[in-house]
Amino acid sequence: MELSVYSISGKETGQKVHLSDEIFGIEPNDHAIYLDVKQYLANQRQGTHKSKERNEIAGSTRKLHKQKGTGGSRKGGIKNPLFKGGGRIFGPQPRDYSFKLNKKLKSLARKSALSYKAQENNIVVLEDFSFEEPKTKNFTSLLKNLNLDGNKNLFLLHESNTNVYLASRNVLKARVSRAIDMNTYDILNSQKLVITASTVKTIEEAFSK
Repeated sequence: MELSVYSISGKETGQKVHLSDEIFGIEPNDHAIYLDVKQYLANQRQGTHKSKERNEIAGSTRKLHKQKGTGGSRKGGIKNPLFKGGGRIFGPQPRDYSFKLNKKLKSLARKSALSYKAQENNIVVLEDFSFEEPKTKNFTSLLKNLNLDGNKNLFLLHESNTNVYLASRNVLKARVSRAIDMNTYDILNSQKLVITASTVKTIEEAFSK
């Protein structure tokens, strides 16, 4: 698959980039995508939720009234979960939500996500670029030139670029990341995938390992 390379002014440079069918042209595996996205979202959870159980509540353990003869229900201490301010039954406890996936499955999931973008013609190849100053207006101008403003865009760079990252930080629907840090969730969560010419080689090298 060949795509034209665009300049930051939005015009074609006349260059072409070949996207490997082994990465951008496979038959997508939806179950692999599901598992990888599930793992990514699970890893975002802090798991610090906690509610107090009966033995952690401050209060008296004295029995409220005798068991029989009152005409009312049987009651224990004031920390009973049935009372307001009592302990919570089977409440949330701190836990780790992360789980393991093997490298081949994660690689298949990312290839599947990239292949979906290629099938939908939602990949834009941009020439290698940088900004002299980290200004938001530079990044918004780039989006307008490429007719990408209003879309959710994921920019994959072959290496970290501080000025580009800082310029994009205030743009709500844009995300800038290094190619080696890409994940299935971010790829599918974007409407347009923008990669630089050098990024293509970086992606191919990452999947060849």
